[in-house]
Amino acid sequence: MLPFFILYNSNYIKMTFTDLIGTIGVTILLIAYFLNLIHKIKNDSLAYLLLNFMGAAIACLASILLKYWPFIILEGCWTIVSAVGLLTYFRRDKKFIKNVCK
Repeated sequence: MLPFFILYNSNYIKMTFTDLIGTIGVTILLIAYFLNLIHKIKNDSLAYLLLNFMGAAIACLASILLKYWPFIILEGCWTIVSAVGLLTYFRRDKKFIKNVCK
């Protein structure tokens, strides 16, 4: 894998492509958590559910590339739970729209 370099205190930290993917995924998850914690988004909002799904899926991909089974299971479950949350959201939204349009 090609290394990526991040400037840190005038030194370079070597990151692999897998590290970069994992960092992006975890950052998305932390953003969702933080925004929910400061009441900017609700835990049943589309934004929160999408951020969790995308972040977990990206972090799971990095874990697969690393072949690190504990996090493959963790992030895979997180992705599935987030997908179920998204399906529930869209089913609820569809029922709401049908009732309003009657």
